Amino acid sequence: MVVGDVAQVKYGDLLPADGILIQGNDLKIDESSLTGESDHVRKAVDKDPMLLSGTHVMEGSGRMVVTAVGVNSQTGIIFTLLGAGEGEEEEKKEPKKGKQDGNLENNPNKAKKQDEAVAMEMQPLKSAEGGEVEEKEKKKANTPKKEKSVLQGKLTKLAVQIGKAGLVMSAITVIILVLYFVIETFVVQGRVWKTECTPMYVQYFVKFFIIGVTVLVVAVPEGLPLAVTISLAYSVKKMMKDNNLVRHLDACETMGNATAICSDKTGTLTTNRMTVVQAYTGDQHFREVPDPSQINSKTLELIVSAIAINCAYTSKIIAADQEGGLPKQVGNKTECALLGFVLDLKRDYVPVREQIPEEKLYKVYTFNSVRKSMSTVIQLPDGSFRLYSKGASEILLKKCTSILGGGGEARAFRPRDRDDMVKNVIEPMACEGLRTICVAYRDLPASPEPEWENEADIITNLICITVVGIEDPVRPEVPDAIKKCQRAGITVRMVTGDNINTARAIAAKCGIIQPGDDFICLEGKDFNRRIRNEKGEIEQERIDKIWPKLRVLARSSPTDKHTLVKGIIDSTVCEQRQVVAVTGDGTNDGPALKKADVGFAMGIAGTDVAKEASDIILTDDNFSSIVKAVMWGRNVYDSISKFLQFQLTVNVVAVIVAFTGACITQDSPLKAVQMLWVNLIMDTFASLALATEPPTESLLLRKPYGRNNPLISLTMMKNILGHAIYQLVIIFTLLFVGEKIFNIDSGRNAPLHSPPSEHYTIIFNTFVLMQLFNEINARKIHGERNVFDGIFSNPIFCSIVLGTFAVQIVIVQWGGKPFSCSPLNVEQWLWCLFVGVGELLWGQVIATVPTSHLKFLKEAGHGTGRDEIMDEDLAEDEEEIDHAERELRRGQILWFRGLNRIQTQVELPFCLFLICHFSRVSAAAF
Repeated sequence: MVVGDVAQVKYGDLLPADGILIQGNDLKIDESSLTGESDHVRKAVDKDPMLLSGTHVMEGSGRMVVTAVGVNSQTGIIFTLLGAGEGEEEEKKEPKKGKQDGNLENNPNKAKKQDEAVAMEMQPLKSAEGGEVEEKEKKKANTPKKEKSVLQGKLTKLAVQIGKAGLVMSAITVIILVLYFVIETFVVQGRVWKTECTPMYVQYFVKFFIIGVTVLVVAVPEGLPLAVTISLAYSVKKMMKDNNLVRHLDACETMGNATAICSDKTGTLTTNRMTVVQAYTGDQHFREVPDPSQINSKTLELIVSAIAINCAYTSKIIAADQEGGLPKQVGNKTECALLGFVLDLKRDYVPVREQIPEEKLYKVYTFNSVRKSMSTVIQLPDGSFRLYSKGASEILLKKCTSILGGGGEARAFRPRDRDDMVKNVIEPMACEGLRTICVAYRDLPASPEPEWENEADIITNLICITVVGIEDPVRPEVPDAIKKCQRAGITVRMVTGDNINTARAIAAKCGIIQPGDDFICLEGKDFNRRIRNEKGEIEQERIDKIWPKLRVLARSSPTDKHTLVKGIIDSTVCEQRQVVAVTGDGTNDGPALKKADVGFAMGIAGTDVAKEASDIILTDDNFSSIVKAVMWGRNVYDSISKFLQFQLTVNVVAVIVAFTGACITQDSPLKAVQMLWVNLIMDTFASLALATEPPTESLLLRKPYGRNNPLISLTMMKNILGHAIYQLVIIFTLLFVGEKIFNIDSGRNAPLHSPPSEHYTIIFNTFVLMQLFNEINARKIHGERNVFDGIFSNPIFCSIVLGTFAVQIVIVQWGGKPFSCSPLNVEQWLWCLFVGVGELLWGQVIATVPTSHLKFLKEAGHGTGRDEIMDEDLAEDEEEIDHAERELRRGQILWFRGLNRIQTQVELPFCLFLICHFSRVSAAAF
């Protein structure tokens, strides 16, 4: 787009450039992103024609001449000021920056895109102008409160608990080692601390410290954030292939816990390829599109003119790309259906539009969710005016006082006639799932000219021309997708602007409502009447009586959708807080999409505003893509659980072996460098292998986990402890009688600088191989027996297991002193492998033990309870913050960050450096 281009703007657009309006129809713009004023600004050619980039079209349509693009547009100027260059250029622009500052502060969308440098650059400016208090208030107002995602909350809690336990274990290990050494050396043996022996004693203490740090390194689960990130990133990439464009990472995981979906009808549950299949005109109800000869010629011309002129000129029917294919519908699908109806009547709408181009339209009342109709006024050759109107039949018929009869003449249309028509024509059409649209007109005198702004007086006393029934077939894959949702414990609700009968018929075809079920279908006005008290205020108690059974909300406004979503989320009727997903395509759906836990915007039919407010964009506007998002979300949750099951088994075994071994033999059977290799296997590689498992249909056979369900279930705890017992028995057997079994020298109580022993190498090799085979067991977390099911569908998993095994062979056979390994012979390798494979067999034994008999086991990793969430929200809302509590939280964060830092820094080179350095010191001393 360049300066001088003429651009079409319409409802829902985000303006990409500045321009001047040259033709407009009832155009209203939301300029709050620039001015902070929430009121919509009316634009017209003769009054305020300037359109600015970054603003949203909330109503109407028009055309503008582009006057500024890129850095010269209003948004561009703001971003230039934000990222202004250093030195003189910045100084020159400083005064301008002050002028624009009000605009910047009121633009939350832009604020999201600012990087840290920009934020820092703006800080002094804000505090200089508005003071600290004002700045804090604005920040608080502009920053949306985002509740921590379910998985993040559970993982943070669990990680802190494990970290604390690891710190305690490592501290106890160091204390016991030091005390044992001091008592044994200076009390039992009665030695005296001599100055020349100091380097050797220090070397012992450093060795104890390294063992303690190693225990800490293995215990702290720093691989958890990595596993979450890998799983989410992998899922997001794959979800793109399933037509889900994820805008916010945590939405992917939240979707796995969804308990309710509030879906639009048109385009999501239906194909959004609309066609007129029935019509009522000239006192006749045609069950299929009538032949032109069956309609009075005057009525026929009125139908053609009313549809051609009173549909947006951007809506049109284009010939099919391939011979025999269906014509392409461009623009609004309902309008395309009406234009298609004109073509089916052997007439063409194009000549009518050429005769009356868009610039000659006298006045346009564009469609919006309040009017539920569109009207266009044209001036006739004699100077008088004609108004064409189309819209929801039951709404427009109330404004009709006449109707065209069989001979093309207008006759009176009384309320009783209207009731008969609703009963005999509209309801039967609606019950067949058809959307009913009424087309009407009215002639207005030239003098005195009507008061066009007084819409209520203009759109009244209409003459009904025809009522048509538009079919929008249900997508063939939707009923099956909804069945899967219901099986997965997710309630699907339809929220639509359509007639209640049409909505109910489509809901029945989709499977949202079924005969014999206890459900409610309401219209928007009835819904509002039921949820409000005498003062007109919404009461949560009243909503709680309705939403559990509500399945269809028809003739609803975007405000009704927002009220319903908020009511379900805030409800305390159920034990678990409901996790709600919402679909939306219109500009006014923005609040509901924002309020929902996961907002889905339509990629094809959705407006820019809806997409901006959403978390995930459906690139094909298809409901079945939402079901795939649920699958991926649950898969993320399960992947993290698989990783936790594997990692905690390694944690428990490694920490107990290091602690017990150090206390009994004065040395850890697993050396520091070996522990770091194990840590690498169980953190980095395992998170990559287990977090990239593809989802399966079986994920949809269970209910959502919910916010308070533990991350580590009883089955997982049974697996963790069961495999830990097997591994500990094997390790301690090898540690205390391994030299007799293999007829080799014992590695226990070896001198400080003795060479690596076969004994301890067998222990290390057996331990690693048991982890590798247990990684295969960890693929199943619900007690399934076939752990190999679908293993080859994940090439990353297979590659990592085989790759780790290959590296283990290299370390054992050629690692030598750096890895404290002595080469093993074939027989010893076979025994290590045999014990490793035993993990798979032991897994089958564990699977046979009923979880219900293990009442003593505790679940772990519970989510934050409702009360805790409420407390946190209250704390955030209070103006006065408890500084002691804030410092405590800050301290916890710093403490946990410190653990991760220690773990990150205690790497292989550091350990080797310490060992080599103190070896040289002791060699020099003795």
